[in-house]
Amino acid sequence: MDKNRSEGMKNQVKGTAKEVVGKVTGNTTKEVAGKAQKTAGKVQSAVGKANDDARKGR
Repeated sequence: MDKNRSEGMKNQVKGTAKEVVGKVTGNTTKEVAGKAQKTAGKVQSAVGKANDDARKGR
């Protein structure tokens, strides 16, 4: 598994946590930061998947 996939998943989890904390506390800055980190994690995971597929010759 490509390192980007695992790092991407980690960023998605952290982003989701930040987003929830932001919603619960009413902190829109933290909520938006969480959404951004979650999206960045999704992109990073997709890059890792593409790298894995390229290595496998797909």
